[in-house]
Amino acid sequence: MKKIDEFDNRIDEKADLGIDVNDDFELEYGLDIGPDISSKINQKKQKKRSGKMRKKNSIGKKILLTFIAAVFAISFLLPTVLTFANSFMSEQEISSNYGVIFNDYSNKSDSAERTTTYRSKTVNLKLIPDKVVVSQYGTVLLKSPDYLMKFWNSVFLTLPIMLFQIAIALGAAYSFARFRGKLKEIIFFLYLVLMLMPYQVTLVPNYLVNSWFGLLDTRWSIILPGIFAPFSVYLLTKYMRRIPESVIEAAKLDGANEWQIFWKIAIPLCKGPIASVAILVFIDYWNMVEQPLIMMSNNAYHPLSVFLSQINNGEIGLAFAVATIYMVPPILIFLYGEEYLVDGIAYSGSVKG
Repeated sequence: MKKIDEFDNRIDEKADLGIDVNDDFELEYGLDIGPDISSKINQKKQKKRSGKMRKKNSIGKKILLTFIAAVFAISFLLPTVLTFANSFMSEQEISSNYGVIFNDYSNKSDSAERTTTYRSKTVNLKLIPDKVVVSQYGTVLLKSPDYLMKFWNSVFLTLPIMLFQIAIALGAAYSFARFRGKLKEIIFFLYLVLMLMPYQVTLVPNYLVNSWFGLLDTRWSIILPGIFAPFSVYLLTKYMRRIPESVIEAAKLDGANEWQIFWKIAIPLCKGPIASVAILVFIDYWNMVEQPLIMMSNNAYHPLSVFLSQINNGEIGLAFAVATIYMVPPILIFLYGEEYLVDGIAYSGSVKG
């Protein structure tokens, strides 16, 4: 048997030479192993070959999937990389590469007079500028305070909405999760209906309500509707319903009241969903455009996202620099809370009821 084991260890080496198992064993050891032992050795050799083939196929699949994922990742990251790289281009280079995109072909007021325009110049996408300049950043950060003011307008609009929306959503979600009843189920259903509506549908009612309260042209016309958005309530309610009833009953036996259960049990267990809600709400309102345009006629209160949506031909270089600065907060927040975002949505979406 020791010789058979020695022979078995050399099966893979001999397989490539095409030597028969019986003949090879007789040549090596001068013995006839018999048909039973020969079949067992051949079966073991086939298993090893099939295992190697499966391993090769799995490696090939992994390489293919990695390549496909890399292509998608590059495609998604390309606009961000182009924005960052082009922010260091001179105004002349940007105009020569992308000016054709921003040329105004709609000066004619009469649409009947508009004719088809054929562009002989193509867009030149460049990742490396011919000459690196930082004059755009100097203008944005030092020479013109308007851009920094608009940046801080975005901060002053987004942060209160995020913080107060989470605070209100936590209380509402705890109420929906702990106390069941027909009335609360109807209210929760209305929350779902409002959540599924596009924001453009509620713009007119929000405008009328803000006008009635005299809040137009103020930051409150944006903050108050954002604070009571239903999305956070829905997501946190679905997660809080996962909290085991036994945990709450044990807390009650220890003398905890509803406020202590909410503050010391529900909120600590919802750290992941709270972080995911904070990220989603921040990114959503950081990029808002329609709300400020409708609710605030005073440009001094407009966030930086409104400027980026109204780029003129002479501001292309500044727009790249402003967009780069504007991308920093959401990117940092997403990178910091990516794990919480994925876990919070996965756990909340897996809950029934």
